[in-house]
Amino acid sequence: MSMRREKYIRFGGPDGGDGGKGGDVYIQGDRKFSSLLDLRVHPHQKAGNGTAGMGDQKTGKSGNNKIIRVPFGTTIINDETEEIHLDILDDKSHLLLKGGRGGLGNMHFKSSRNQAPRYAQPGEEGQEMCIRLELKLIADVGLVGLPNAGKSTLISTISNARPKIADYPFTTIMPNLGVVKAGNFSTFLVADIPGIIKGAHLGAGLGDQFLRHIRRTSVLAFLIDCSFIAEQSPIDTYNTLKNELGSYSPDLLQKQRIIYLTKIDAVNENLDLNSVHNELTAMGEEAYAISSVTGNGIDKLVYRLSELVEADKAKRALDELDIRPE
Repeated sequence: MSMRREKYIRFGGPDGGDGGKGGDVYIQGDRKFSSLLDLRVHPHQKAGNGTAGMGDQKTGKSGNNKIIRVPFGTTIINDETEEIHLDILDDKSHLLLKGGRGGLGNMHFKSSRNQAPRYAQPGEEGQEMCIRLELKLIADVGLVGLPNAGKSTLISTISNARPKIADYPFTTIMPNLGVVKAGNFSTFLVADIPGIIKGAHLGAGLGDQFLRHIRRTSVLAFLIDCSFIAEQSPIDTYNTLKNELGSYSPDLLQKQRIIYLTKIDAVNENLDLNSVHNELTAMGEEAYAISSVTGNGIDKLVYRLSELVEADKAKRALDELDIRPE
């Protein structure tokens, strides 16, 4: 609320300017982020307040917008209603909360009957929300296998990840993510999830709490233990993994899939690897034998996974452009 007061101007009248709008809150995916640690340390995020209007009909400055940057794969959940508000899969900016409207200065309320209004409209409060953020790892390749199938050893061999490795089941209790370099230019992300056992989709073992991390992968790699300590035959293990993934989500069985027969440096002497390979091939599977300890087959594994990942990315890019190859 302001009145114009200038020398030689007897009746200046009202000249209060409008208040500035409050800043909006946006949320945006950013490839440079890999965790939600920053938001855990700073859980309260807010946009700037609008500045009050001033005399001489000057409008206040709008508040600064707040952009919350999160890793790809972050799900925004309303903590009160438990509804999924957003699913961040790209680097687009999404409006999460609107800032409050700025109030009107007293110059808007002058009239022939009220030539000197001493009233200004207050601004409005901005929106508030309590949200919960859940991060689902977005990896290119998901390693799937029974406990002690050699997933952690493999990811430590081909990537920069350093997971805990031990000779007892369920050593891996949290997903591990590693960056794999194939050649001079190609890289891809590999996710190692805790071991899957029969009944995992119903909650057995560590249950299905980590299977969501492989729903967005391009390729699934089944790791089948062929060593003398394996409790199941390779074909039984293959059927167990396939059934559990299909029971959890049929979409997982539609993904590119590749089979790796692991621990061939300590293979069961009663096991005929060639026979297992031929049986898997007859089922339409692409199968290879590897050893993470000796390095046998590892280079071929890395380059083949890189080829599958690049092919899937190219297909997705064409689908987004609605282009079909001739």
